[in-house]
Amino acid sequence: MKADPYLKARARELRRNMTPAERILWNALRGRRFAGFKFRRQQVFGTYVLDFYCANARLTIEVDGETHLEKSKDDERRSDWLEKQGVKVLRFWNNQIYDELEAVLELLFRECEARRDMGAKDMNQ
Repeated sequence: MKADPYLKARARELRRNMTPAERILWNALRGRRFAGFKFRRQQVFGTYVLDFYCANARLTIEVDGETHLEKSKDDERRSDWLEKQGVKVLRFWNNQIYDELEAVLELLFRECEARRDMGAKDMNQ
């Protein structure tokens, strides 16, 4: 299924204009630096653009700032849909990335290890 041209353009725009917290996290995840896991940033998935996505672990990381305070219902609906697709959603606030990066990365590592190769298993079914 081809990605919606609007969503592709939006994903490109978001990649060009990452938030400071997203930049910090991306620096730790990019280029398979994170325990060999490949992450993509601003990945189109269904009708959504995911902040960071690891297909091998079927895991998305969402980095939320103040604008998400008013979007909790939308975020919940999005997370529910993604979970139904077999994608684990981990959400972190900007301040967690700034103040607790090592703890965030430790949690990500544990979750990625637990879910390793889930994407490959799903493709074989």
